[in-house]
Amino acid sequence: MRFLTQPCSSNKSTNVRSFALAITLAGALLLSTPSPGRTEIVSDAPPPPPRVEHEPPHRDGYAWAPGYWEWTGSFFHWVSGTWISERRGHWAADHWDQVGKQWHYVPGHWER
Repeated sequence: MRFLTQPCSSNKSTNVRSFALAITLAGALLLSTPSPGRTEIVSDAPPPPPRVEHEPPHRDGYAWAPGYWEWTGSFFHWVSGTWISERRGHWAADHWDQVGKQWHYVPGHWER
């Protein structure tokens, strides 16, 4: 008795189509995923006055970033100042701006 076997092309074809569909969907998800944007931090309560920190002596290649009040969602927490790698321009320290009755956090950044 002789069995005639035919290649299992339908199985391979199904696998190839499934793989192609998976790749297409993954690509679509990657392309349509929004990039992480900056989240605005707002508080109804004003931050406490800044703490007095004495800036350490200058270090070549670094700039001093003074401490600031960080909002945790429930209360303000003090973040101590630190040295950061120097870049062109000057460091604008982290601070809070009052807008109406709310306070908006402005992260520290380099300005030219």
